[in-house]
Formats: sequence, C-alpha cells, structure tokens
Amino acid sequence: MFKKIVNFFDKLEDQVRARLSRHPVIYTLIGGFAIVLFWRGVWMIADWFEFLNGPVSLVISIVVLLMTGLFVSFFIGDSIIISGLRGDKKRVERVKTQLESEIKTETITLRQVKNQLDHIEKDLHDLKVDDEAKPPEKL
Repeated sequence: MFKKIVNFFDKLEDQVRARLSRHPVIYTLIGGFAIVLFWRGVWMIADWFEFLNGPVSLVISIVVLLMTGLFVSFFIGDSIIISGLRGDKKRVERVKTQLESEIKTETITLRQVKNQLDHIEKDLHDLKVDDEAKPPEKL
C-alpha cells in the first residue's frame, strides 16, 4: 500500500515538473509559496509545545542536523567542502589565474598580428617603390 502511494506521487511529481519547467517564473512562485507554507506549518506546530522556546529549539535543531549530516552541507555547501578536500584554489584565485593566462595569450596574439601588419606594410612599400622605378607602359 505504501509503495503504491510513493509510486503515485513519484509519477505525479515527474508530470508536474515536466509541465512547470516550461514556465520557470510560475514554477518559482508555486515553489516559493509552498516552502513558506511548509515552514509556517512547522512553526505553528512548534508553538503547540511550551518547552520549544528559542534555546531549546536551537539545540534540538543543531543535534538533528548534525546527526543527519545536513548541518554542514546546508550552511556551507557540498561544493565548498569538496573543493577544500581536493585542494582547489578559491574561486577568486582561479579567476585571477585565468585572466592572467588570457592576457598572456592575447598579448602574444597581438604581437603576432603586429608582426604580420609590419610585414604587409613592408611588402606594400616595396611594391610602391618597384612601381615608381618602372617606366610607364605604352598602350
């Protein structure tokens, strides 16, 4: 019975996502609305219990988030943790390195273009000098 319910909602989710993905603004509004309602419901249920004041709620949430492994991944993010384990450079350092590399490449390209232009100018000058040295042709 439980498996049928899960399969039904799984298929329904696929259909709804397929339709809403064509309309990202509407998808965002519906998703945002649902998330706010979810957290409003959680907040209202928490208000039923007198002992769930600020400090107790904070301690319970930290313990649950640590136990499930969501604490670090939610607040820091998986990509930051993975990049730290791999020893990747910070994004700012990567961008700086990439920009320096691009500047070097463009400088080399500009030098090559300048050399080609100098060569073309020299060839044009030589052609002009040759034309001036030749006597005019008779018709």
